[in-house]
Amino acid sequence: MKRLQFLFVMILAASCNSVQTSYDIDKTANFAKYKTYAYTEDAMKLGVSDLDRQRIISSVDTEMAARGMTKTQDNSDALVDLIIKAQQKVEATATNTGGMYGRYGWGGGYGGTTQISYDQYIEGTLFINVIDKSSEKIVWQGRGTKTLDETASPSKKETNIKYAVKSIYYNYPVKPLPAKKK
Repeated sequence: MKRLQFLFVMILAASCNSVQTSYDIDKTANFAKYKTYAYTEDAMKLGVSDLDRQRIISSVDTEMAARGMTKTQDNSDALVDLIIKAQQKVEATATNTGGMYGRYGWGGGYGGTTQISYDQYIEGTLFINVIDKSSEKIVWQGRGTKTLDETASPSKKETNIKYAVKSIYYNYPVKPLPAKKK
């Protein structure tokens, strides 16, 4: 399981356009009251390498700051929890070659073969939970799922992690603030 979690970060290393996202929300939560946030202890012990954990946290910090929230260790309004799940999958593809079936598809067939190829891969999901600190209830959860690429370079991992986290936050109820003019 630890290997699967470590490989999760590769979820973001394949092409960016294949991150599948979804979310859930507590419609009674007042997101305007959340001005500060901190990470849960579990988020800080996320089961990935230190470098990948920092990439994920940095990307979440960017998205929270874009929504006007400030990271703090004391008296935060909200907590951010991060969870990674990874699962090994197998995909089978059948290919038919040759073979004759008589005129217009009627009659007995002969000479055809079916070849089946198997593709094994790891699919990982990053869950980002925003928790109301006073009630200790999740008020928003974003999820991003992607196939892992174990051969990604560090720069590719960073680029794809940023993209995946941004994609997950797309449905966060507080939209990013407009960029300040210089």
